[in-house]
Amino acid sequence: MKDYDVLIAGGGNAALCAAIAAAKGGASVCIVEAAPKAWRGGNTRHTRNCRIAHDEGNGILTGPYPVDEFMDDLMRVTKGVTDEELAELTLERSKELWDFLSAQGVRFQPSLGGTLSLGRTNAFFLGGGRSMLNALYITAEDAGVDVFYDTRVVGLNIENGFFLSADVEADWQTDAPQRREIQARSFVAAAGGFEANIEWLTEAWGPAAENFLIRGTPYNTGGVLKLLLDADVQRTGEPDQCHAVAVDGRAPKFDGGIVTRLDCVPFGVVLNAEGKRFYDEGEDFWPKRYAIWGRLVAAQPDQVGHVIIDAKSIDLFMPSVFPPETADTLEDLAAKIDLDPQTVKETIAAFNAACLPGSFDHTVHDDCRTEGLEPPKSHWARPIDTGPYYAYTLRPGITFTYMGVKVNRDARMVMADGSVSPNLFAAGEIMAGNILGQGYLAGIGMTIGSVFGRIAGEEAARYVRN
Repeated sequence: MKDYDVLIAGGGNAALCAAIAAAKGGASVCIVEAAPKAWRGGNTRHTRNCRIAHDEGNGILTGPYPVDEFMDDLMRVTKGVTDEELAELTLERSKELWDFLSAQGVRFQPSLGGTLSLGRTNAFFLGGGRSMLNALYITAEDAGVDVFYDTRVVGLNIENGFFLSADVEADWQTDAPQRREIQARSFVAAAGGFEANIEWLTEAWGPAAENFLIRGTPYNTGGVLKLLLDADVQRTGEPDQCHAVAVDGRAPKFDGGIVTRLDCVPFGVVLNAEGKRFYDEGEDFWPKRYAIWGRLVAAQPDQVGHVIIDAKSIDLFMPSVFPPETADTLEDLAAKIDLDPQTVKETIAAFNAACLPGSFDHTVHDDCRTEGLEPPKSHWARPIDTGPYYAYTLRPGITFTYMGVKVNRDARMVMADGSVSPNLFAAGEIMAGNILGQGYLAGIGMTIGSVFGRIAGEEAARYVRN
């Protein structure tokens, strides 16, 4: 294989933003994507939107979302566990993303309604993440970027923090996988986290990880991340921190995507396998809390939860892919989801008795709350007393992991001894833990990938030119 100026591992949003930026900077660029072409794009395939700061609405974004508010939102969900310098850089440069993505052929549409409430803060892709990916691939290939599918990075030749070459493995129309070396003047890691590596998850979570469902691509097994850590790149983030939401328990083991997420939690109560509530379902707006529910369910017996709602709420959230269990009585519903009917009846009765009268409004922090109940429900608390009753079983759904490589503001990797590599760069999920120490904001994964993808590509091309 020929030599390149920039070699990029990964084929999702971050990789493509890096490839486009590097190619436009005059570099020759190669992308190696572990997935086959039909499944290219990593977790970007499952996305719908990107959170961006902007000073005014534009007809699709319904109003301003200043950097300061974005930062407040990020600090709230991460509880301050973030590199503030890199976070501020990400949010400030997110203001460029509408114009940048539009210039690459990405088109936008008005936001979806319901519990997401993202019309002001998030830009939704027309046709979703796959359509967005297709536009970026067309732009990258038109710019001369070479793309190799079914191609895995299996070795990295790094000396004292300096990248020399990568060993890759692929079929290349032969009966057995072939291994070849690609030499390049710089390397961009944009190959995602290790969420599809159950063995690695089990090291962090213990046996509970065996019950996790993986919302994202099965190709994110952490191979590139492990190679980098073995080459003395500095680690950032904790192995048990991740974007984990509560998904429908009937979702597939891998690649269920965004459609398996359930948005009904704020409108009901969530019970564990013992029929007991365990967290405040109305703590905050759903886009700021949905990503904590995977971890919450993971901590419950058998890593399972059950959300119960009644007829008053069934039309207030995005329709689910799988129909809910339904029954005319709570006791019959409990039996259908293998919970003790008497315990469920008592739990719901205690919740109903604690609900204070109020003016229900799911678009604001309303005054419908409980009193004298532990855990409380802070908003949108209404008695569950109107049949028929509905239930969904929840499992932890892991989207991507936060443990990754440390980078500086130029997207250069920081080595274990504190030195900065001149030609190793990272973008996307593999470095998102610099900004997301914990928690999640809807759409910010795409923000991090787009911003640092561009930075990595620009800096890699600049390094080559110099």
